[in-house]
Amino acid sequence: MVAHPLRSTMVLRSHLSPPEVLRRALVSRVQALFHDPARNEKPIARSDDALFPTDSVIWRVHGDVTTMMIGGVTALLLQMLHPAALAGVWEHSTFRNDMLGRLRRTARFIAVTTYAERGQASAAIDRVRAVHEYVRGTLPDGTPYCASDPDLLAWVHVCETIGFLDAWIRYREPTMSRADQDRYVAQASVVALRLGADPVPQTRAEAEALLQKFRPKLAGSEQVRAVAAMILDQPANSRIAAPAQRLLMEAAVDLMPGWAKSMHGRRVDMYQIPAVRGGTWAMAQTLHWAFSGRR
Repeated sequence: MVAHPLRSTMVLRSHLSPPEVLRRALVSRVQALFHDPARNEKPIARSDDALFPTDSVIWRVHGDVTTMMIGGVTALLLQMLHPAALAGVWEHSTFRNDMLGRLRRTARFIAVTTYAERGQASAAIDRVRAVHEYVRGTLPDGTPYCASDPDLLAWVHVCETIGFLDAWIRYREPTMSRADQDRYVAQASVVALRLGADPVPQTRAEAEALLQKFRPKLAGSEQVRAVAAMILDQPANSRIAAPAQRLLMEAAVDLMPGWAKSMHGRRVDMYQIPAVRGGTWAMAQTLHWAFSGRR
């Protein structure tokens, strides 16, 4: 006699404790955000032959879903302050019609280059380099731009590095040593160098100095604010997810340097900061518990 598949699933669930049912539901819901079912995408398998050792700092930092989401949004907000980076996204990206798809592709690239077998990582880097060659145009002032420009790649990279690292420190490891911060920056440089970025910081201090060096090239504008609004104010995919998404977006704005908030014309009010940080911390702990249980 063949067991009915639905009945088998119900029996399986009946043997799970309530915390385990909750844990699996959380993992499933979050994974759905990052893996496109239409493409039959699955979570990236972690390899002992990745570009980085399994006990590396970059494995630790990139393994936390909450801080990577926050840091990724912060990085996007910083990146778009560079006119060439903004033009490349505005003129050559499908983000206006496929915001989730673009965020998924970025997250998947980071996961592949961090955790996948080094052959897969190298292939992903080569694909991105090839795409960059076609992303080119002219700014309103007549200045040509190209996504493969080493200086522009350096800006994109340093925004991601600082975004991911600062989100990790604030919501997962507030006591992270300066030595480990430097190790993270050095490890993150590996992919940036292979993409063609130059200069690429090797320490936290170098990363902060590079951010400051770029500031004269940055500008806030109506277009910047329009793109930021598309990211920060996008509708959630469900009513249940809406409060969590709003919290993550507020946390991403809060994480930006003060000068960047001013250029965006956005800030988190002082009286809201304890609630934003406290709520985000609780979310980070909950999702860390959920994902730790599946490893």
